[in-house]
Amino acid sequence: MGLDYGERRIGVAISDPTRTIAQPLSTIVRRAGKRPPYTKILELVEHYQPETIVIGLPIETSGQEGPQAARVKEFGEGLRRRTAVVIEYWDERFTSERARKELIMLEPSGNRREKGRVDALAAAFILMAYLNAGANG
Repeated sequence: MGLDYGERRIGVAISDPTRTIAQPLSTIVRRAGKRPPYTKILELVEHYQPETIVIGLPIETSGQEGPQAARVKEFGEGLRRRTAVVIEYWDERFTSERARKELIMLEPSGNRREKGRVDALAAAFILMAYLNAGANG
Protein backbone atom coordinates (compact mmCIF):
# COMPACT_ATOMS: atom_id res chain seq x y z
CA MET A 1 0.00 0.00 0.00
CA GLY A 2 1.29 3.47 -0.84
CA LEU A 3 0.43 6.71 0.96
CA ASP A 4 1.00 10.28 -0.16
CA TYR A 5 0.66 12.10 3.17
CA GLY A 6 -0.34 15.75 3.09
CA GLU A 7 -1.72 18.37 5.43
CA ARG A 8 -5.15 18.31 3.75
CA ARG A 9 -5.35 14.92 2.06
CA ILE A 10 -3.75 11.47 2.07
CA GLY A 11 -3.59 9.75 -1.29
CA VAL A 12 -3.84 5.96 -1.13
CA ALA A 13 -2.68 3.39 -3.68
CA ILE A 14 -2.55 -0.37 -3.68
CA SER A 15 -0.58 -2.92 -5.68
CA ASP A 16 -1.78 -6.13 -7.21
CA PRO A 17 -0.91 -9.41 -5.43
CA THR A 18 2.14 -9.93 -7.66
CA ARG A 19 3.47 -6.47 -6.70
CA THR A 20 3.97 -5.42 -10.31
CA ILE A 21 1.29 -2.76 -10.74
CA ALA A 22 0.30 0.10 -8.46
CA GLN A 23 -3.05 1.79 -8.88
CA PRO A 24 -4.67 4.79 -7.22
CA LEU A 25 -7.25 3.70 -4.68
CA SER A 26 -8.73 6.69 -2.86
CA THR A 27 -8.04 9.91 -1.06
CA ILE A 28 -8.69 10.50 2.61
CA VAL A 29 -9.56 14.10 3.46
CA ARG A 30 -7.98 15.38 6.66
CA ARG A 31 -9.70 17.76 9.03
CA ALA A 32 -7.70 20.85 9.90
CA GLY A 33 -6.24 20.75 13.40
CA LYS A 34 -7.21 17.12 13.98
CA ARG A 35 -4.93 14.14 14.38
CA PRO A 36 -4.26 12.01 11.29
CA PRO A 37 -7.13 9.68 10.28
CA TYR A 38 -5.44 6.50 11.47
CA THR A 39 -8.78 4.68 11.80
CA LYS A 40 -9.62 5.10 8.11
CA ILE A 41 -6.15 3.96 7.08
CA LEU A 42 -6.33 0.94 9.38
CA GLU A 43 -9.70 0.01 7.85
CA LEU A 44 -8.01 -0.03 4.44
CA VAL A 45 -5.13 -2.07 5.86
CA GLU A 46 -7.58 -4.59 7.27
CA HIS A 47 -9.44 -4.82 3.97
CA TYR A 48 -6.44 -5.03 1.61
CA GLN A 49 -3.97 -6.82 3.94
CA PRO A 50 -0.78 -5.20 2.57
CA GLU A 51 2.59 -6.58 3.66
CA THR A 52 4.13 -3.11 3.57
CA ILE A 53 2.92 0.48 3.73
CA VAL A 54 5.13 2.82 1.70
CA ILE A 55 4.83 6.46 2.74
CA GLY A 56 6.15 9.17 0.45
CA LEU A 57 8.87 11.19 2.16
CA PRO A 58 9.15 14.77 0.90
CA ILE A 59 12.87 15.28 0.43
CA GLU A 60 13.84 18.83 -0.53
CA THR A 61 15.57 19.42 -3.86
CA SER A 62 18.79 19.90 -1.86
CA GLY A 63 18.46 16.28 -0.72
CA GLN A 64 17.75 17.25 2.88
CA GLU A 65 14.72 16.39 4.98
CA GLY A 66 12.75 19.47 5.95
CA PRO A 67 9.87 20.18 8.35
CA GLN A 68 7.29 18.36 6.19
CA ALA A 69 9.47 15.22 6.18
CA ALA A 70 9.50 15.35 9.99
CA ARG A 71 5.67 15.54 9.99
CA VAL A 72 5.47 12.58 7.61
CA LYS A 73 7.78 10.52 9.83
CA GLU A 74 5.73 11.44 12.90
CA PHE A 75 2.61 10.22 11.06
CA GLY A 76 4.45 7.05 9.99
CA GLU A 77 5.56 6.31 13.53
CA GLY A 78 1.99 6.79 14.74
CA LEU A 79 0.85 4.31 12.12
CA ARG A 80 3.66 1.90 13.08
CA ARG A 81 2.39 1.89 16.69
CA ARG A 82 -1.10 0.99 15.49
CA THR A 83 -0.36 -1.85 13.06
CA ALA A 84 2.00 -4.77 12.61
CA VAL A 85 2.41 -3.94 8.91
CA VAL A 86 5.94 -2.90 7.90
CA ILE A 87 6.26 0.87 7.37
CA GLU A 88 8.75 2.12 4.76
CA TYR A 89 9.51 5.62 3.47
CA TRP A 90 10.23 6.48 -0.14
CA ASP A 91 11.48 9.68 -1.75
CA GLU A 92 8.43 11.36 -3.21
CA ARG A 93 10.07 14.28 -4.96
CA PHE A 94 8.05 15.51 -7.92
CA THR A 95 5.36 12.81 -7.66
CA SER A 96 2.50 15.30 -7.24
CA GLU A 97 3.72 17.35 -10.21
CA ARG A 98 4.08 14.19 -12.27
CA ALA A 99 0.54 13.15 -11.27
CA ARG A 100 -0.85 16.56 -12.31
CA LYS A 101 0.85 16.30 -15.71
CA GLU A 102 -0.38 12.73 -16.18
CA LEU A 103 -3.97 13.76 -15.49
CA ILE A 104 -3.67 16.64 -17.97
CA MET A 105 -2.51 14.17 -20.62
CA LEU A 106 -5.27 11.69 -19.81
CA GLU A 107 -8.07 14.23 -19.48
CA PRO A 108 -7.18 17.43 -21.35
CA SER A 109 -10.50 19.11 -20.59
CA GLY A 110 -11.95 16.85 -17.94
CA ASN A 111 -11.91 16.57 -14.18
CA ARG A 112 -8.12 16.49 -13.90
CA ARG A 113 -7.87 19.31 -11.38
CA GLU A 114 -9.65 17.43 -8.64
CA LYS A 115 -6.90 17.45 -6.02
CA GLY A 116 -7.90 14.11 -4.52
CA ARG A 117 -7.25 12.37 -7.83
CA VAL A 118 -3.78 13.93 -7.94
CA ASP A 119 -3.02 12.69 -4.41
CA ALA A 120 -4.14 9.13 -5.12
CA LEU A 121 -2.17 9.06 -8.38
CA ALA A 122 0.90 10.47 -6.58
CA ALA A 123 0.54 7.63 -4.04
CA ALA A 124 0.50 5.16 -6.94
CA PHE A 125 3.70 6.71 -8.35
CA ILE A 126 5.38 6.44 -4.95
CA LEU A 127 4.35 2.81 -4.61
CA MET A 128 5.33 1.96 -8.19
CA ALA A 129 8.80 3.48 -7.72
CA TYR A 130 9.22 1.40 -4.57
CA LEU A 131 8.10 -1.76 -6.34
CA ASN A 132 10.28 -1.08 -9.40
CA ALA A 133 13.32 -0.59 -7.20
CA GLY A 134 12.85 -4.08 -5.82
CA ALA A 135 12.48 -2.73 -2.31
CA ASN A 136 9.57 -5.07 -1.75
CA GLY A 137 11.78 -8.07 -1.18
